[in-house]
Amino acid sequence: MRTASIFPGSRSGAAIAAAALLALTTGCDSGTDDPGGGSASTTSRPVKDTSITAEPGERFTLTVDQNASTREYWYLVDPEPDSSVLVSRGRDHASDSGDDPVAGAGSRLTFTFEAKGKGTTRFTLLHCTFTRCQGNTSTLPPETTGPSATPTAGSASPSQAPERITYTVTVN
Repeated sequence: MRTASIFPGSRSGAAIAAAALLALTTGCDSGTDDPGGGSASTTSRPVKDTSITAEPGERFTLTVDQNASTREYWYLVDPEPDSSVLVSRGRDHASDSGDDPVAGAGSRLTFTFEAKGKGTTRFTLLHCTFTRCQGNTSTLPPETTGPSATPTAGSASPSQAPERITYTVTVN
């Protein structure tokens, strides 16, 4: 299941997290490329919304579910966005189990982007599962985005190709 949620849990927990984020970012822009700094606001976009319009300086996020214990990962892959139009500001992980890591628990991975200049660009997110990608890790995408050349145990044919979601972003 994919989600566009930013804060899990109760409303009070979200309010506290929002207040803490506001306190950290107000007047403290370091000018770095970290996902949380520098922009007046960040909009969470639905993952299935593949056509995005933004204004220069606007930041937006895409949040997906993943689970490292089942070798389920998401990656930003080619085509990456044209850096004169859109810049990736990194990714951030949040565990479904909160502050205490739990073996086998899933997590949310948030990709943050910032619109830079007028134009249109495309980028792709690749979704790998243990049956669809071979040779990947949490930070290293597979060498190929096609089906696995080696059949998985109990399978008579190569695995299916991983899911690819290509986004088109227009900056006005």
